Amino acid sequence: MSRGSDRTNAMRILDARGAAYEALSFPASEAVSALEAAHLLGLEPEGLFKTLVTVGRTRNHYVFVVPATGALDLRKAARAVGEKSVEMVHSRELLPLTGYVHGGCSPVGMKKAFPTVIDASAERLGTIVVSAGRIGHQLRIPLEELRKALEFTLADLISGSAD
Repeated sequence: MSRGSDRTNAMRILDARGAAYEALSFPASEAVSALEAAHLLGLEPEGLFKTLVTVGRTRNHYVFVVPATGALDLRKAARAVGEKSVEMVHSRELLPLTGYVHGGCSPVGMKKAFPTVIDASAERLGTIVVSAGRIGHQLRIPLEELRKALEFTLADLISGSAD
């Protein structure tokens, strides 16, 4: 991908912080699932992570980044951020809250910096693929490079995984 007009806000932030990443893209006219994105990119689905935005009982918002193959366990997610419970935000709330649309939500470059937790499986992988902030655009990035632009913690977040 060129570094010109195809650059997303997330890419500009990573560039400004000197973070190394690889931009990936696939043709997409509308939101596709994380599993479909992995297939279109020829990636193992375990390495492509989806970005999920939640709201806690306290009305604070949280971002969870989990593998395409996994389902966010809301109890584990709440525990990871010290909430009694969390629930997914409605799709219509996503754009005004984060600046991103459903299917193109990146953990990097949201309108506001929300507490972010990435599933612990990412540590084993070392490098993950996340949305670049536009449908059809992804970033392959090592966790240590992602830390240059995003403050996050790691926790077990997936349903059915070890507690």
